[in-house]
Amino acid sequence: MVVEILSAVAVAGGAWLATGLRVVKQYERGLVFRFGRVRPAIREPGLALLVPIADRLQKVNMQIVTMPIPAQDGITRDNVTVRVDAVVYFKVIDPVLAAVNVQDYRSAVGQVAQTSLRSIIGKSDLDDLLSNRERLNEGLELMIDSPALDWGIHIDRVEIKDVALPESMKRSMSRQAEAERERRARVISADGELQASHKLSQAAATMADTPAALQLRLLETVVQVSAEKNSTLVLPFPVELLRFLDANTPKREPEVSEGNGQVAPAPREPDDAATQARRSPRE
Repeated sequence: MVVEILSAVAVAGGAWLATGLRVVKQYERGLVFRFGRVRPAIREPGLALLVPIADRLQKVNMQIVTMPIPAQDGITRDNVTVRVDAVVYFKVIDPVLAAVNVQDYRSAVGQVAQTSLRSIIGKSDLDDLLSNRERLNEGLELMIDSPALDWGIHIDRVEIKDVALPESMKRSMSRQAEAERERRARVISADGELQASHKLSQAAATMADTPAALQLRLLETVVQVSAEKNSTLVLPFPVELLRFLDANTPKREPEVSEGNGQVAPAPREPDDAATQARRSPRE
């Protein structure tokens, strides 16, 4: 009889102790509430023993939480309507504050993130939203992290994902980009023409000092044109070459006959057939 009683007591004690066993996972921390009051000791990962009926265990996830911020409509400082969405990464650093100071820290962080995103849109220009996102991410992270510290939450980072613009603004930006590209192309072309004019001026000065260089340049042009196997070749004759030939051609003196003292005309060079045909018969 006594053995049965002791066995029943042992079984009841084992069952009572079994009801107080809890398992805390590696990425969790356990908070023990004893009669509603939180215990200062945080239960680490592993097996946790509780006092049945008196203790209640609440597990807090310590992993980094990825929370998308719904797209927010706003007007930038330069009066452009945009739609911006973002994502916030945060984690719990103090399980006691996260469980006691705020009812639902996930919802609280989400609401603060939406409000901060709308505020940052109104304080920024459109160009900042499109090209200077790093600075905006830092400012948005600071705005969300300030109230989250009292909840035992640390904001790891905030990233603006997308900035949606109206179709009219997209077309205006496309025209602006096209005009900017055209302006750059014209400036580059004009700069090339200016540099080419300087080089041509230097080449002209060099050829003026050495007239033979012009003839060499002309022959090079002929070679380039003939390489294309053209049937017709237009060859310009430089005036400078005519002046050079005229200046270096010796002129003949008129011959004087010995008999009657009359001046004989200097022999003329033969004319071509077309010129002889136009002359009068008496000539």
